[in-house]
Amino acid sequence: MRVSNKLEFTEHHRYTACRDFSLGGLERRVLAELYQPMAGALSIGLYLLLYHHLGDDETGCVQPEAQRRLFLGLGLEPNAAGRQSLVESASKLEAIGLLQTFRQHDPAADETLYEYVLQRPLAPGEFFANLHLSLLLRDRIGKPALMELRDSLAPRSPSGLARFLNREEITVPFYELFRINASQIDPELEQSLSQSAPAREVGASQPERVRHSELLLRFPRGSSNRIHVERLNRAPESMAQINFLAYKFDLELPEISRLLDEDGVFLPDGTLHWDELQSRANLIYRQGRKRGEERERYLSRIGETGSGEAIAAAVDEALYAVPPFDVPERLSKQVATDEYGRMLMLEPYTRFLERFFPGSVPDVFARIFERIDLNYKLPEAVINVLIHYVLGTNHAQRLTASFIDSVAANMLAKGIDSYDKAVRYVREQEKLNETLERRRRGESEPAPAGKGKTASGRSRAGASGARKPSMPVVEDKGPAKALSAEERQRLRDLARQLDKS
Repeated sequence: MRVSNKLEFTEHHRYTACRDFSLGGLERRVLAELYQPMAGALSIGLYLLLYHHLGDDETGCVQPEAQRRLFLGLGLEPNAAGRQSLVESASKLEAIGLLQTFRQHDPAADETLYEYVLQRPLAPGEFFANLHLSLLLRDRIGKPALMELRDSLAPRSPSGLARFLNREEITVPFYELFRINASQIDPELEQSLSQSAPAREVGASQPERVRHSELLLRFPRGSSNRIHVERLNRAPESMAQINFLAYKFDLELPEISRLLDEDGVFLPDGTLHWDELQSRANLIYRQGRKRGEERERYLSRIGETGSGEAIAAAVDEALYAVPPFDVPERLSKQVATDEYGRMLMLEPYTRFLERFFPGSVPDVFARIFERIDLNYKLPEAVINVLIHYVLGTNHAQRLTASFIDSVAANMLAKGIDSYDKAVRYVREQEKLNETLERRRRGESEPAPAGKGKTASGRSRAGASGARKPSMPVVEDKGPAKALSAEERQRLRDLARQLDKS
């Protein structure tokens, strides 16, 4: 808990406690035998005190009240020493992953509210797979006690199973027994379910779809990549890349598990081969789009109606006060003005491209931007600005593959590799387009009176931008001159000489 001023954390400030789980017998034992030696009895006492603000059969948040209740419940004096002890106890819970603390401020009432969000203790297998927690517990209780606790909490398999071979899963899946009526679509129900999803995302712009513990449960034990996947819990950057890939191409946990099981997605040192992983994830995304289009065509043939409009995601807090571009007219009803700039900078281009089309993205556009992403290696923010330039502005008459590819190649040649550079480039192109448009309008304007043909000719030459200067032409304005008899005879002699030669 980061508290710079002790007067910002007193017994008079109000707080609320939240949780979305209930402790079982095994989890209480894990708290007592694994977490308490690391954090101390006072910290675990604070955890249990916050937990019992709600019943074992309840979840949610309690009504705000003064923190005096925490001081009295833990036997701490409401003075500087007691406040320091409470802050240290909460900080230890935060460090071992049992608590998240948020501070909220109400400017109207000039009030600060503390929000304590409890986290479920790790299962014994996940706890001992976490290297930091295992080493900290070893430093507290010693290696022999650590190994004894690990053996006592490890799951025991029945004796005599070693002689059985060919273990086969015969579990019946959901879709073999149950059928859901897909013809009845309820947009209100879909919206309410999407709004009731967990709204808190831990310090990331996209949700955490893939967790290391869940990935290990699904990943094959006999795979050659198993050792690399087990080490991902000590590589937060690799897990962040995997989560971003899952969000970018709309992949679920089983698809990520199959993707990481393929050969070539890990380098010999165990790190992710990012280019290969992104290329294969893009293939899965394209196959999913193709299957979705075939499914929609099949439903249209049998008379089924298509799915309802996608519900827009909940609006997060605005990160930027003024967006660099105005929201396009086609997106003005879907996206708020203060959210459009954040969307350009943080959203993957696949999600951003889908917003410009009411249904699925045409395959020609998907292939164009796929080539720009995989071959040109432009950043996501630059590709989003490119999509805004060609689809969100008045360039509908030039929506061709060659035009989009030429703009991307021009951006690549000019070294545009960041969002700011892309914005400046687009603004320069807009100024150039306005200049060309004024010239085009000047071409259609009537010539000024009294200038005659010469003035109009200069106007057309200037509008068309001719490079060659207008050359003077000799005009025959006088009457034809009559030839004399001597001149005619001389011309006849010249003609006879030419015939003889």
